[in-house]
Amino acid sequence: MKNFLFTTFVTFRNFLTVECSFPHNLIDMFCKSFHCNFLAAALLFVLSLNLLGCGRSSETPTRPKIGYVLMVRDATLEEARRGFFDALRDSGYEAGQTLDVIDQNAEGDVANLNQILDYCLAQKVVLIATNPTVATIAAVSKTQTVPVCMMVSPRPDLAGLSKSPDDAPKNLFGVYETLNYIDTSVSLIKEVFPKAKRIGTIFNTSEPNSVNAMGRLRSMCKLLGYELFEVGITNSNESQQAAQTLLSRRIDVFFALPDNIIFSSFETIKQTLDTKRVPIVTSEIGLVKRGALIAYGADIYEWGRQAGRIAVKILRGESVLKLEEVQIRKRVCNAQALQLAGLSVPSGFEAL
Repeated sequence: MKNFLFTTFVTFRNFLTVECSFPHNLIDMFCKSFHCNFLAAALLFVLSLNLLGCGRSSETPTRPKIGYVLMVRDATLEEARRGFFDALRDSGYEAGQTLDVIDQNAEGDVANLNQILDYCLAQKVVLIATNPTVATIAAVSKTQTVPVCMMVSPRPDLAGLSKSPDDAPKNLFGVYETLNYIDTSVSLIKEVFPKAKRIGTIFNTSEPNSVNAMGRLRSMCKLLGYELFEVGITNSNESQQAAQTLLSRRIDVFFALPDNIIFSSFETIKQTLDTKRVPIVTSEIGLVKRGALIAYGADIYEWGRQAGRIAVKILRGESVLKLEEVQIRKRVCNAQALQLAGLSVPSGFEAL
């Protein structure tokens, strides 16, 4: 009995000292004043319970926890991620300080993606930010209550998430793109490469956004009188062979569509096309930084920032929210790549 009381006494003494920051000398003085370890232990026990309750209450997390889910490691997508967290930080939400973040990359694996989303939901995040389309679709399929803040994704109906532009999932927020930018991007081919007649492209047959963009590209090429050669693939391992197939068709220009396979295998495609000096035109500004010649499209960093501002509204509890169309698009070119091709920076383009 004596040993039990002593053990109890020491245990609660340590608890008060370590967990509750009670000065140990005060505790010892208090105990000695009773000349009885049993009574001291009992009183310490009651006091510990009270302080334990108070301590736990004061330790209740006050900073929100969010999930950031990236489908694949890619420099273009990373720009959106950077813009997203910059917007949060500018509004007082600093990761690791005022905000807990589960920041995960699925590395292109759908099974990993589902596990990451399940983990985020198990950790009771207050929102899930998704980048790009595949992550958005997977997140919305996992939850109908936790807000999903998307970026680098098309309008929900173009991604197959709704039947119409006004029928998006109720928990889906963030920033989308339409297909209108493709019209302008294809028009730029006539402006910069007036002798081009044959356009080649590769698209992901399993990605709704890519299939929709492909349809728009067909329409524009037909309208502008281009002969279009297309190769459908389902994974990045097929990219090199697809590019070689297009070279055999003697294409004048390659148009890089906005899909995950292009993002993940762009260098492979470019290296193949470079053997025949075929220029690359795209709607993705990030791909210009990686070697495409010209683009008209959304500023990916600003896209992420715009989504981040919406996430801030969610964190602050604003209830009247809606999806937004991307706000900042621009014409950009790769000055070095143009020079190697014997071309100068076109008028109205920003050189990267």
